[in-house]
Amino acid sequence: MNLRVYLPTRIFLDVEVTKIKAEAENGSFTLLPRHLDWVAALVPGILSYESGETEEFLAVDGGILVKSGPRVTVSTRNAIPGKNLGSLRQAIEETFRMLDERERQARSVLARFEADFIRRFVEMERNG
Repeated sequence: MNLRVYLPTRIFLDVEVTKIKAEAENGSFTLLPRHLDWVAALVPGILSYESGETEEFLAVDGGILVKSGPRVTVSTRNAIPGKNLGSLRQAIEETFRMLDERERQARSVLARFEADFIRRFVEMERNG
């Protein structure tokens, strides 16, 4: 099977695989080459795949998985690769720390914007 993972801005992964494990809203599942075509809404979690003798892991931020014949396509907002679960966990924690900091900064900017908007609105009420 060919596994292709799409992010919003690029193709993240394009590899030949023999087995794929993923998590959907109703539980985990495994895809093998001769399985029927399949569509699933993925939840944030770990997608694993076997390529030859090695198993590799990919943390995905939810998404959609479509199996059509020998092609499996995953579309997700964010993906983090890992050779083993330990290194993947560390990479996820670092990425989430960065995202949390960016989110805090964005909230701070938005709060200043809202406060400035309210201040100007009050001033218009007083003057007008």
